[in-house]
Amino acid sequence: MASEFRATDWDRYRMDYRDSFRALESIEEERRVTGQALACLQEAGILPGTDYDEALFSAFRKAVKDTFEIPWTAITPRMQRLLYAINAIHRPQTTIAAGVFCGNTFISNAGAAVGPGGCYVARELVGLEIKVDEAVRAERNVRRLDPTGVARIVAADAVAWVKAHPGPIDLLYLDADGDKGRGKGIYLEILEAAWDRLPRGAVILAHNSVNCAGKLTHYLAFVRDPKNCAASVNVIVDPEGLEVTCR
Repeated sequence: MASEFRATDWDRYRMDYRDSFRALESIEEERRVTGQALACLQEAGILPGTDYDEALFSAFRKAVKDTFEIPWTAITPRMQRLLYAINAIHRPQTTIAAGVFCGNTFISNAGAAVGPGGCYVARELVGLEIKVDEAVRAERNVRRLDPTGVARIVAADAVAWVKAHPGPIDLLYLDADGDKGRGKGIYLEILEAAWDRLPRGAVILAHNSVNCAGKLTHYLAFVRDPKNCAASVNVIVDPEGLEVTCR
Protein backbone atom coordinates (compact mmCIF):
# COMPACT_ATOMS: atom_id res chain seq x y z
CA MET A 1 0.00 0.00 0.00
CA ALA A 2 1.54 3.30 -1.08
CA SER A 3 1.16 6.33 1.15
CA GLU A 4 2.70 9.71 1.80
CA PHE A 5 4.04 11.90 4.55
CA ARG A 6 4.12 15.60 3.65
CA ALA A 7 5.48 18.27 5.98
CA THR A 8 3.30 21.37 5.93
CA ASP A 9 6.24 23.58 4.89
CA TRP A 10 8.06 21.16 2.60
CA ASP A 11 8.01 23.56 -0.38
CA ARG A 12 9.27 26.50 1.70
CA TYR A 13 12.03 24.55 3.42
CA ARG A 14 14.90 25.44 1.11
CA MET A 15 18.63 25.60 1.59
CA ASP A 16 21.63 26.97 -0.24
CA TYR A 17 23.19 23.83 -1.76
CA ARG A 18 26.64 25.33 -1.21
CA ASP A 19 25.98 26.10 2.46
CA SER A 20 24.75 22.73 3.66
CA PHE A 21 25.34 23.27 7.37
CA ARG A 22 23.42 26.50 7.81
CA ALA A 23 20.48 25.98 10.17
CA LEU A 24 17.11 26.42 8.49
CA GLU A 25 15.01 26.02 11.63
CA SER A 26 15.38 25.16 15.30
CA ILE A 27 16.67 21.73 16.21
CA GLU A 28 13.38 21.14 18.00
CA GLU A 29 11.40 21.78 14.81
CA GLU A 30 13.75 19.65 12.73
CA ARG A 31 13.37 16.83 15.25
CA ARG A 32 9.59 17.22 15.34
CA VAL A 33 9.14 17.02 11.55
CA THR A 34 11.48 14.06 11.08
CA GLY A 35 9.87 12.37 14.07
CA GLN A 36 6.49 12.61 12.39
CA ALA A 37 7.98 11.10 9.23
CA LEU A 38 9.48 8.21 11.20
CA ALA A 39 6.14 7.58 12.89
CA CYS A 40 4.54 7.33 9.45
CA LEU A 41 7.16 4.79 8.40
CA GLN A 42 6.53 2.79 11.56
CA GLU A 43 2.79 2.83 10.92
CA ALA A 44 3.39 1.55 7.38
CA GLY A 45 5.41 -1.36 8.78
CA ILE A 46 8.68 -0.21 7.21
CA LEU A 47 10.46 0.56 10.50
CA PRO A 48 10.07 -1.24 13.84
CA GLY A 49 10.17 1.99 15.82
CA THR A 50 11.09 5.66 15.82
CA ASP A 51 13.78 5.98 18.50
CA TYR A 52 17.42 6.84 17.81
CA ASP A 53 20.15 8.39 19.94
CA GLU A 54 20.05 12.17 19.63
CA ALA A 55 23.52 12.62 21.16
CA LEU A 56 25.07 10.19 18.67
CA PHE A 57 23.34 11.94 15.79
CA SER A 58 24.66 15.30 16.97
CA ALA A 59 28.18 13.85 17.22
CA PHE A 60 27.83 12.45 13.70
CA ARG A 61 26.62 15.78 12.29
CA LYS A 62 29.49 17.68 13.91
CA ALA A 63 32.07 15.18 12.60
CA VAL A 64 30.78 15.53 9.04
CA LYS A 65 30.83 19.32 9.30
CA ASP A 66 34.37 19.29 10.71
CA THR A 67 35.95 16.73 8.37
CA PHE A 68 34.10 16.46 5.04
CA GLU A 69 34.88 18.43 1.91
CA ILE A 70 31.43 19.12 0.43
CA PRO A 71 31.40 21.41 -2.62
CA TRP A 72 27.59 21.26 -2.69
CA THR A 73 24.81 18.93 -1.63
CA ALA A 74 21.04 18.57 -1.94
CA ILE A 75 20.86 16.71 1.39
CA THR A 76 19.05 19.15 3.67
CA PRO A 77 19.48 19.04 7.46
CA ARG A 78 16.08 17.33 7.73
CA MET A 79 17.07 14.74 5.14
CA GLN A 80 20.42 14.13 6.81
CA ARG A 81 18.64 13.44 10.11
CA LEU A 82 16.02 11.26 8.43
CA LEU A 83 18.58 9.10 6.61
CA TYR A 84 20.68 8.68 9.75
CA ALA A 85 17.61 7.78 11.81
CA ILE A 86 16.31 5.22 9.29
CA ASN A 87 19.66 3.45 9.36
CA ALA A 88 20.00 3.71 13.14
CA ILE A 89 16.56 2.11 13.55
CA HIS A 90 16.75 -0.47 10.73
CA ARG A 91 20.42 -1.32 11.45
CA PRO A 92 21.31 -2.90 8.10
CA GLN A 93 24.26 -5.28 8.09
CA THR A 94 24.93 -4.47 4.44
CA THR A 95 24.23 -1.05 2.97
CA ILE A 96 24.85 -0.18 -0.67
CA ALA A 97 24.49 3.46 -1.77
CA ALA A 98 24.47 4.22 -5.50
CA GLY A 99 25.53 7.69 -6.63
CA VAL A 100 27.35 9.23 -3.68
CA PHE A 101 29.23 12.18 -5.24
CA CYS A 102 31.52 13.52 -2.47
CA GLY A 103 30.29 10.97 0.07
CA ASN A 104 27.83 13.13 2.01
CA THR A 105 24.79 11.13 0.89
CA PHE A 106 26.60 7.90 1.70
CA ILE A 107 27.73 8.88 5.17
CA SER A 108 24.24 10.16 6.02
CA ASN A 109 23.30 6.47 5.84
CA ALA A 110 26.52 4.76 6.93
CA GLY A 111 27.19 7.18 9.78
CA ALA A 112 24.75 5.27 11.97
CA ALA A 113 27.23 2.37 12.03
CA VAL A 114 30.69 3.99 11.95
CA GLY A 115 32.49 6.96 13.45
CA PRO A 116 31.22 9.05 16.36
CA GLY A 117 27.59 8.47 15.38
CA GLY A 118 27.86 4.69 15.28
CA CYS A 119 25.18 2.91 17.29
CA TYR A 120 25.59 -0.64 15.90
CA VAL A 121 28.14 -2.81 14.10
CA ALA A 122 27.67 -3.37 10.36
CA ARG A 123 29.29 -5.93 8.09
CA GLU A 124 29.60 -3.98 4.83
CA LEU A 125 28.88 -0.36 3.91
CA VAL A 126 29.66 0.55 0.29
CA GLY A 127 29.16 3.79 -1.59
CA LEU A 128 29.28 3.59 -5.40
CA GLU A 129 30.34 6.54 -7.55
CA ILE A 130 30.93 6.18 -11.28
CA LYS A 131 33.11 9.32 -11.57
CA VAL A 132 36.58 8.32 -10.46
CA ASP A 133 37.70 11.75 -9.23
CA GLU A 134 34.56 12.12 -7.12
CA ALA A 135 34.97 8.58 -5.77
CA VAL A 136 38.51 9.48 -4.70
CA ARG A 137 37.28 12.55 -2.85
CA ALA A 138 34.41 10.61 -1.27
CA GLU A 139 36.79 7.90 -0.07
CA ARG A 140 39.08 10.55 1.39
CA ASN A 141 36.13 12.10 3.24
CA VAL A 142 34.91 8.75 4.56
CA ARG A 143 38.36 7.73 5.77
CA ARG A 144 38.52 10.84 7.94
CA LEU A 145 35.38 9.77 9.76
CA ASP A 146 35.78 5.97 9.68
CA PRO A 147 39.37 4.70 9.99
CA THR A 148 38.18 1.07 10.20
CA GLY A 149 37.41 0.61 6.50
CA VAL A 150 33.96 -0.88 7.14
CA ALA A 151 32.54 2.06 5.21
CA ARG A 152 34.23 2.47 1.84
CA ILE A 153 33.78 4.04 -1.57
CA VAL A 154 34.11 2.13 -4.84
CA ALA A 155 34.46 3.76 -8.25
CA ALA A 156 32.07 1.62 -10.29
CA ASP A 157 28.91 1.49 -12.36
CA ALA A 158 26.13 0.77 -9.86
CA VAL A 159 24.09 -1.53 -12.14
CA ALA A 160 27.02 -3.85 -12.84
CA TRP A 161 28.35 -3.71 -9.27
CA VAL A 162 25.13 -4.62 -7.46
CA LYS A 163 24.38 -7.33 -10.02
CA ALA A 164 27.69 -8.98 -9.14
CA HIS A 165 27.33 -8.51 -5.37
CA PRO A 166 27.47 -11.99 -3.81
CA GLY A 167 25.42 -11.50 -0.67
CA PRO A 168 22.20 -9.96 0.67
CA ILE A 169 21.67 -6.19 0.67
CA ASP A 170 19.72 -4.97 3.70
CA LEU A 171 19.50 -1.33 2.65
CA LEU A 172 19.81 0.10 -0.86
CA TYR A 173 20.11 3.86 -1.25
CA LEU A 174 19.55 5.35 -4.71
CA ASP A 175 20.84 8.77 -5.75
CA ALA A 176 22.57 8.07 -9.07
CA ASP A 177 22.16 9.81 -12.42
CA GLY A 178 22.13 7.79 -15.63
CA ASP A 179 23.64 8.90 -18.93
CA LYS A 180 21.89 9.23 -22.32
CA GLY A 181 19.06 11.23 -20.78
CA ARG A 182 18.08 8.57 -18.26
CA GLY A 183 18.83 10.75 -15.23
CA LYS A 184 17.16 9.42 -12.09
CA GLY A 185 15.33 6.91 -14.28
CA ILE A 186 18.34 4.67 -13.72
CA TYR A 187 17.00 3.90 -10.24
CA LEU A 188 14.80 1.14 -11.63
CA GLU A 189 17.73 -0.44 -13.48
CA ILE A 190 19.79 -0.48 -10.29
CA LEU A 191 16.89 -1.88 -8.28
CA GLU A 192 16.25 -4.63 -10.83
CA ALA A 193 19.95 -5.54 -10.82
CA ALA A 194 19.89 -5.82 -7.02
CA TRP A 195 16.44 -7.39 -6.72
CA ASP A 196 17.50 -11.00 -6.09
CA ARG A 197 19.84 -9.81 -3.33
CA LEU A 198 17.21 -7.84 -1.44
CA PRO A 199 15.62 -10.07 1.22
CA ARG A 200 12.10 -9.53 2.48
CA GLY A 201 12.22 -6.65 4.93
CA ALA A 202 15.08 -4.90 3.14
CA VAL A 203 14.71 -1.12 2.93
CA ILE A 204 15.12 0.82 -0.33
CA LEU A 205 15.60 4.59 -0.24
CA ALA A 206 15.19 6.70 -3.37
CA HIS A 207 16.19 10.36 -3.10
CA ASN A 208 14.55 13.02 -5.31
CA SER A 209 11.11 11.40 -5.22
CA VAL A 210 9.51 14.84 -5.58
CA ASN A 211 11.69 17.08 -7.73
CA CYS A 212 12.59 14.24 -10.12
CA ALA A 213 9.25 12.43 -10.01
CA GLY A 214 8.87 12.71 -13.78
CA LYS A 215 11.99 10.62 -14.39
CA LEU A 216 10.96 8.20 -11.63
CA THR A 217 7.51 7.31 -13.00
CA HIS A 218 8.36 3.66 -13.73
CA TYR A 219 10.43 3.25 -10.55
CA LEU A 220 7.67 4.62 -8.33
CA ALA A 221 5.04 2.49 -10.05
CA PHE A 222 7.17 -0.60 -9.40
CA VAL A 223 7.86 -0.04 -5.70
CA ARG A 224 4.30 1.08 -5.00
CA ASP A 225 2.85 -2.08 -6.53
CA PRO A 226 1.96 -4.44 -3.65
CA LYS A 227 2.88 -7.40 -5.86
CA ASN A 228 6.48 -6.21 -5.64
CA CYS A 229 6.95 -4.50 -2.28
CA ALA A 230 5.29 -4.71 1.13
CA ALA A 231 5.00 -0.94 1.60
CA SER A 232 6.25 2.33 0.14
CA VAL A 233 5.92 5.85 1.53
CA ASN A 234 6.83 9.10 -0.18
CA VAL A 235 8.43 11.13 2.61
CA ILE A 236 8.28 14.80 1.69
CA VAL A 237 10.19 16.80 4.29
CA ASP A 238 11.83 19.08 1.69
CA PRO A 239 11.56 19.86 -2.03
CA GLU A 240 13.65 16.78 -2.98
CA GLY A 241 11.72 14.06 -1.16
CA LEU A 242 12.59 10.45 -0.29
CA GLU A 243 10.65 7.35 -1.34
CA VAL A 244 11.05 4.80 1.48
CA THR A 245 10.19 1.23 0.52
CA CYS A 246 10.13 -2.10 2.32
CA ARG A 247 10.85 -5.12 0.14
